[in-house]
Amino acid sequence: MSTVSAASATFTSPNRLSFLSKQGTGNNASNLKMVTAGWAKNGFPSLRTSRFRVSCAAKPETVQKVCDIVRKQLALPAETDLTPESKFSALGADSLDTVEIVMSLEEEFGISVEEESSQNITTVREAADLIEKLVQSKAEA
Repeated sequence: MSTVSAASATFTSPNRLSFLSKQGTGNNASNLKMVTAGWAKNGFPSLRTSRFRVSCAAKPETVQKVCDIVRKQLALPAETDLTPESKFSALGADSLDTVEIVMSLEEEFGISVEEESSQNITTVREAADLIEKLVQSKAEA
């Protein structure tokens, strides 16, 4: 079965924005969620005064461990800024480096990452989110 995920955003009035999100498997999407955001004054709020932020699902300590492993594996100087959005390729990693990073993550967290999943890891956030998912799956088993 494949996972279905869809989202839409709609301006329902000059000062209201609605998000609709569906997730599920196969042809039966479930877990319908609606989020509505409104503002006191008419019009879209200034980007200077409001922020729309999407955060990663991983715990901050998981993100930090991933950063530490990436820093060690790529021999990055301490002053190199690593954020969840940091791309391995932008840090100088090639495909072999990425495989070694994934192997170090597997060892550190006691998980096993499938080859298909490891090929999709390109940022610290993606690695941390996958780790959280695999650790949770392992705990539920």
